[in-house]
Amino acid sequence: MRRLITAAGAAAAVAGCVAGLLLLGPDTSRPSATTAPAGASSEGAGSADTTRKRTETHPDDPTAWADLAHAEIERARTTLDAGLLDRADTALRRSLALDGTDNYRAVTGRGLLANARHDFGEGRLHGLRATRMAPDRPDGYAVLADAEIQLGNYPQARHAVQRMLDLAPATAAYSRAAYDLETGGRPEDAAIALQRAVDSAVTQDERAFAEARLGDLAWSRGEIDRAARHYGRALGAVPAHPYGQAGLARVAAARGHPDKALELYTRLVERMPLPQFLLESLDLRRASGHPHRGSERAVLAAQLRMARADDGPVDPHLILYAADHGDPEVAVELARREWKHVRSVIVADALAWSLHRAGRDTEALTYARRAAATGWKNALFRYHRGTIEQSLALPEGARRLSEAHALNPYLSLYRPDAEG
Repeated sequence: MRRLITAAGAAAAVAGCVAGLLLLGPDTSRPSATTAPAGASSEGAGSADTTRKRTETHPDDPTAWADLAHAEIERARTTLDAGLLDRADTALRRSLALDGTDNYRAVTGRGLLANARHDFGEGRLHGLRATRMAPDRPDGYAVLADAEIQLGNYPQARHAVQRMLDLAPATAAYSRAAYDLETGGRPEDAAIALQRAVDSAVTQDERAFAEARLGDLAWSRGEIDRAARHYGRALGAVPAHPYGQAGLARVAAARGHPDKALELYTRLVERMPLPQFLLESLDLRRASGHPHRGSERAVLAAQLRMARADDGPVDPHLILYAADHGDPEVAVELARREWKHVRSVIVADALAWSLHRAGRDTEALTYARRAAATGWKNALFRYHRGTIEQSLALPEGARRLSEAHALNPYLSLYRPDAEG
């Protein structure tokens, strides 16, 4: 089975911050079509093929090997193929063997690689080292921001993102700022940041990523026509873009075409069996009362067995699958394991829901409140918390469930037990 990057490892930017302002600054993106994006992919690495040829021509050039590593990590992010990270690791070892003292490019590469492999503590150390080596270069702050978010250090993450915006306001910085703003409860400002990410995109992959995120943002607010436009643009930039295709499946389901949606999911998971896509397909099949069983359950069950056996990072969607369709005690086991390494609000929500499904609502509420700490207007989080509160006979549970359905009226399509 091909190894795929988990949801957190694939994200260019993830959760958000608690309070305060994130200043996007003036819109400098539109006139600068040739401006390089800030952050992880910014410093001219080029494609993996191009950089590999450079290492063949200049085998003793540490920068060429570091650039190859960055290109492989970027390719892993866009294809979700974790096997490419091993190639990046090899290239970085070669780069550091040639220059182990003043090799900024390799240090940021080590940080990106650690984050992609869910070793966020190591990613943070590399990010801090890079920002000390070169305080006025943005890539170290990108590594640091991603690690701090996953470790639950939201104020520190916001500081790093703000520094990126100040140094190089381009796609990588705007994408991270958007995540910060969305999870901080400011979806309108997040949309502005994402539009700037689109406008400043240099590559089609960057454009597709930002457009798909705009689609997700619209979907999360029940704006399916707007979501469809953005998902369509993502697919226009990168045909078969996985998050664009999954988005159009959600839109089809919301428009009352579950068969079309399931067909899109089927094609998607055949080539990219991520737990998120498999779980959405499984839940939609159940919610729509579809007469045919798909292969999602078997694939997810196999991934669950692998996750328990290899002691590695666990995708939160796999935890939710175990909670709702498998053994809730297994979900708790995996969620607790992930919580030891990742303190994001997403993992807090998955742990809360697992505990609820295992019948431990008092403890579940503690984590549901942690998931809500950033102020993210997330329908699923509110649904989970409201359900837990109702189980504890707390009066705010009903209000929370109403808020969840008001945020996204299509929630019940993927939560068959969540009647809208």
